[in-house]
Amino acid sequence: MNLSHPHSSGTIVRCRRLLEPALREVVSGLHPWGARMVAFAMGWAGLDGREQDADGGKGLRPAITMLSAEAVGGTAEDALPAAVAVELVHAFSLAHDDIIDRDELRRHRATLWKAYGVGPALLTGDALLALAVSRLAARPEAMPYLSAALIELVQGQTADMAFENRPWSGPDVVTIEEYAEMAAGKTGGLLGAAAATGVALGGAPELADRMWTMGRDLGVAFQIVDDVLGIWGDPRLTGKPVHNDLRRDKKTLPVLAALASGGPAARELAAVLATGAADEDSVRRAAHLVEEAGGRERARALADRYLDSALGVLDECLPDATELRDVCHSLVDRVS
Repeated sequence: MNLSHPHSSGTIVRCRRLLEPALREVVSGLHPWGARMVAFAMGWAGLDGREQDADGGKGLRPAITMLSAEAVGGTAEDALPAAVAVELVHAFSLAHDDIIDRDELRRHRATLWKAYGVGPALLTGDALLALAVSRLAARPEAMPYLSAALIELVQGQTADMAFENRPWSGPDVVTIEEYAEMAAGKTGGLLGAAAATGVALGGAPELADRMWTMGRDLGVAFQIVDDVLGIWGDPRLTGKPVHNDLRRDKKTLPVLAALASGGPAARELAAVLATGAADEDSVRRAAHLVEEAGGRERARALADRYLDSALGVLDECLPDATELRDVCHSLVDRVS
């Protein structure tokens, strides 16, 4: 993933430098085999356990936590327990999501389950979750938001899976409103927790509820952009095959928006999807029809609407939080 905002990269690097030593310290308490698998999942080490300089992710969620704390007069270090917790939950969710989605690649490397097997990957995800909870168990001003995010994440992921059994057309079709609620949980909950726990530990717990709302809206925008990248993203940037979501019949926003347009391209798209876009020609045709029916354009417009809503809350709560605003922009303004 590239970050297109000119000022966000340096900010995220600064936050990452604080975060990684704290993450490594927490992980060091695991069983050696578990610690080795976490190191692989985080991009710190290869399959052989040797240290390597790999892409372990940008650390955007913990950056939001630390910047939220700074924006209310606290320090990044004040929010470090929450920053570690949200990054561990994110890593946990990826370990489990890759199993659910049967994804074999993430960030240009084998996924955890592909490298070590399903059982070890599940156990590693469980360990990451347990460590995350332990970071905030004694912080009553922050823990409720992490707990709420975990519930939202599971609810959203469950809805996303249930959508796969719904038809592409007819009375039981997945609506854009249902999609937005799913994305607010699956992706927005953890971003809400990142922002809310940051201001809570930074000394302004009275802002936490509003920042939770900001993060949920930001998450919907982020998920929509992720859906766009899942169809048209450059594999060199996404680390996943092009048109990946179409192959799996995922009910993503660009497809839902295209089908809702009701024009000739939408009708042809529905027919292609109904027969199953299994071969490469069908997948490419489906992607073309989604764009022709306006799905890509509508997805971008809806992502911008949710981003504007999130930034409106941020400007109301923290009008001088320039760095935090830039990072929020970078989540949505990704290069496709």
